[in-house]
Amino acid sequence: MFSIDVALKSLPLLLGASVWTIVYSLASVAIGFCIGTLMCAAGLSQSPALRGIAAFYVSFFRGVPLLVQLLLSYYCLPLIGINVPSSVAAVGTLALCTGAYIAEILRGGFLGIPAGLIEAARMVGLSRAQILTRIEVPMAVRFTLPSLVNETTMMVKASSLISVVGVLELTRLAQNIATSTFQPLEIYLTAGVIYFVINAAITFVGSLAERRFRAEKAA
Repeated sequence: MFSIDVALKSLPLLLGASVWTIVYSLASVAIGFCIGTLMCAAGLSQSPALRGIAAFYVSFFRGVPLLVQLLLSYYCLPLIGINVPSSVAAVGTLALCTGAYIAEILRGGFLGIPAGLIEAARMVGLSRAQILTRIEVPMAVRFTLPSLVNETTMMVKASSLISVVGVLELTRLAQNIATSTFQPLEIYLTAGVIYFVINAAITFVGSLAERRFRAEKAA
């Protein structure tokens, strides 16, 4: 029978673990955004070599399951002499994976920027790096904000996979508590509600940012 007492007793512990879920997810998205921006710029460059590197990167990390990527990083890095904590390896893998998706999201945003605007920036003497950071990236983010928010929520859910490499976060702790209490339904349901609240908050913040961008554009 479902026990609400078990769910309530486990709630503080699960909420504490959810903080790490948020930290790992947001850190992965932030690093992934930087990687995705660079890969997007490489994919849109005039250099065939850079375009080839970007295409391979995106194809690999979008084509290989995230779970396999996590296991590869966890077991292969020590073999080549790279010994890092499992949490660092997990965040790095998540960042590389989400970077591939963000690169494709941003590519659509970059292609939507008017060519005349970029040409005008060149005429006033802005360098390629300045155009990228001051014009292209901000505009691409505005164009693709809903997709970026969706990718962030997907990464929060995908972060549950890092439990398989021993990283303590919400899903890992839920597994431990469920094993010790023999009440999996209550524990996993509580964890599911916490995931829902986290993603609902991210979606809400994204909606506020989108409304602000629309208001600025209208003004």
